[in-house]
Amino acid sequence: MTEEKKEMRLIELKGLTKTYGQGAAEFEALRGIDLQIDQGEFLSIMGPSGSGKSTLMNLLGCLDQPTTGSYLYEGIAVEGLDAVQRSLLRRYAMGFIFQGFNLLARTSAIENVELPLLYRGIRRGERHELARNALHSVGLQGKEKNSPAELSGGQQQRVAIARAIVTNPSTLFADEPTGNLDSSTTLEIMELLTRLNAERGISVLMVTHEDEVAKYARRVIRVTDGLIETDTGVTRERAEVLT
Repeated sequence: MTEEKKEMRLIELKGLTKTYGQGAAEFEALRGIDLQIDQGEFLSIMGPSGSGKSTLMNLLGCLDQPTTGSYLYEGIAVEGLDAVQRSLLRRYAMGFIFQGFNLLARTSAIENVELPLLYRGIRRGERHELARNALHSVGLQGKEKNSPAELSGGQQQRVAIARAIVTNPSTLFADEPTGNLDSSTTLEIMELLTRLNAERGISVLMVTHEDEVAKYARRVIRVTDGLIETDTGVTRERAEVLT
């Protein structure tokens, strides 16, 4: 591998496992995952209930620790980090959106988006400007002062996306981001994620059970019984060869 391609690697998993419980109650959720993801990819993770896809997403997002195996994120050995170090990695390199939006009900849209910046200790004026710009980038001009109750489901998810990207993360983790949305709003949200991936170069790692949603990704992996069953799509390395 050339030095240039080494710089493109975002994530590398080798032999990643995750076991819950002990003795008779022991359950092996992941049974040895090998996976490489390049910077700027849009990857969809699919699989039936209990397949291990959510466990894999939690490990990739540093929300949990593997039992065995190695996980490199931008060259950092994640499995060796303690809880505080993993929290800092999430804060400075990752953004998250969820099916349930997870917005604070009694605060405005712009205040919700400002939260990650508050945790970073950024001053109020700069927080406000960055949050406003993030809301504008997802098409919510004029909605800055609205509470979540005053917004549609699609608008609430846009606020959640603005909150996830306001810190300019290298990776956006999306867990069933359209699960609570109707078909037309789903289309709008997926087009927004596609645009953020293409224009900003943000890597998007998405869990979904919907085939139509997964098609927006350039690469789809299917997890079955704790293992990657299939891995399809055009990775950046393949795209360079094809062009």
